[in-house]
Amino acid sequence: MTGLPGNGDSVTLDMLKEKMAQFAKERDWDQFHSPRNLLLALVGEVGELSEIFQWKGEVPKGLPDWKEEEKVHLGEELSDVLLYLVRLSDICGIDLGNAALRKVQLNAIKYPAKEQGCSTKQIHGTSTEAD
Repeated sequence: MTGLPGNGDSVTLDMLKEKMAQFAKERDWDQFHSPRNLLLALVGEVGELSEIFQWKGEVPKGLPDWKEEEKVHLGEELSDVLLYLVRLSDICGIDLGNAALRKVQLNAIKYPAKEQGCSTKQIHGTSTEAD
């Protein structure tokens, strides 16, 4: 991996974790990377991400009406959120990838898949079947 954006290599959470750890070490930032500080920085980045969508109303998948520079900006803010989340999980000693997979499994139990061709939705607290 060359470290350059867009080189086609797959990126893993472990790679990001290592890069973030090295980045912080090279700048002597480990002293500032407490769980609390990282969480607050993460919340700030989520706020910046939210600002992008704040006045856009509903946005269709794929962002077809967005300019390229808007998509680039979105990618940067999404990346900030991801990188702080990866760093926070590392500092807390949480294997984020395995924790996420476990959560997906728990959600599958909590919210079982519906039968194909059968849609159930809640209307005023009652369940209705639709074909």
